[in-house]
Amino acid sequence: MKEPTQIIGNIRLTEKASLLGERNNQYVFRVATHANKNRDQPGDRKAVGKKVVRVNTSQHAGKKKRERRADFGRKAHWKKAVITLAEGDKIELT
Repeated sequence: MKEPTQIIGNIRLTEKASLLGERNNQYVFRVATHANKNRDQPGDRKAVGKKVVRVNTSQHAGKKKRERRADFGRKAHWKKAVITLAEGDKIELT
C-alpha cells in the first residue's frame, strides 16, 4: 500500500463538487492515476482522517492542445475520486 500523500493530490473546488459536499457529504479529489479504490481506500481514510463510506473513481483524458501547427500536444491524463464520508463527518475546506 502506498502512502496517502502519494495517492491523494489535491481537492477539486468546482461548482459540482461544492453541491456534492453540501447535499451528499461527498468530496472530490484529484488522485494518482495508479490509485485503486479497493487497495488504496485505507490510505484515503488515513489522509482524510474521517470515516470513509464509499470511494468512486473515474479516469479523465487530457485535452488536446494545438499551437497553430499540424502536430499537437496533450495535457496529462488524470484520475478523479469522489469520497463519501459518514453522516456527521465533514472536511473543512480552505
